[in-house]
Amino acid sequence: MPYRVTLIPGDGIGPELVEAARRVVEATGVPIEWEVQEAGEAAMARLGTPLPEEVLESIRRTGVALKGPITTPIGTGFRSVNVALRKELGLYANLRPARTIPGVRTRFEAVDLVIVRENMEDLYAGIEHEVIPGVACESIKVITRPATERIVRFAFEYARQNGRRKVTAVHKANIMKLSDGLFLRVAQEVAASYPDIAFEDRIVDNMCMQLVQKPELYDVLVLPNLYGDIISDLASGLVGGLGVAPGANIGEKWAVFEPVHGSAPKYAGQNKANPTATILSAALMLRHLGQADAAERVEAAVRSVIAEGRWVTADLKPSPGDPSAAGTREMAQAIAERVGGSSRK
Repeated sequence: MPYRVTLIPGDGIGPELVEAARRVVEATGVPIEWEVQEAGEAAMARLGTPLPEEVLESIRRTGVALKGPITTPIGTGFRSVNVALRKELGLYANLRPARTIPGVRTRFEAVDLVIVRENMEDLYAGIEHEVIPGVACESIKVITRPATERIVRFAFEYARQNGRRKVTAVHKANIMKLSDGLFLRVAQEVAASYPDIAFEDRIVDNMCMQLVQKPELYDVLVLPNLYGDIISDLASGLVGGLGVAPGANIGEKWAVFEPVHGSAPKYAGQNKANPTATILSAALMLRHLGQADAAERVEAAVRSVIAEGRWVTADLKPSPGDPSAAGTREMAQAIAERVGGSSRK
């Protein structure tokens, strides 16, 4: 029986990237029936909501979605569709691998990190108010034992299932002794149940320095929401930026896979956007579906095409203005052909 997957093209460059990823996934031979759903600016204009109920119903039905980036207006307009999806579907774990890809410009070599970010609480719970109007505001940081235990256990299970050697809990318990202190204490308790996986902890500011100095010492990092948001972007910077950064939001029942970067509307429809992050997000989706061999073939094909350097978008060329740069479609086709066992000449 084919897998059923909700496909959300998104805004800006999203539709081009999602189509590129779909082409590569189909090249693996894994049978998938796609349910295309509209969310974001077009849905807002047509239906008055950026996240129609039909989208949520589709994901609840299929269990899995591949999603393009969606524009979130700054200061005005609707709130983040990504945040709404996480809350509505209980997508408590944000998974962000950051791995060096030969051929991608970066100052670092042999980086291989996995960021596991708690998605539902901390300062991002959105509990805030004005204390003195126009003068002082207050945001409440929420850390709970159940959410912490769930995300730390997710990190250890991921490490065990994927042959990772160590989990590092990141916190600021030296200052926030109650909230981050609880996070650290629960992490230590959960770690005791996984004697086969090494465990350590780091204070978040020191962790940032350590990642820049010696990222090769770290493996899986588990963090509260705010620190995870910041350090996942830092980790992406170590391996070449958001253009090569895949992501997943995973819950007990449902999962949404998407690139980390934004919708870049000024490049929409120009066949210029780098599809790497979306294709690697699709590989995470394949692994989630139990298709590890297909996922590995996709990842290997991405790495091979980028290392070769011929069929890549302008941002992956030694000079961004290189006239020989491939378009989004051409790069995706080269990767798809490599997945299928042939090589574009």
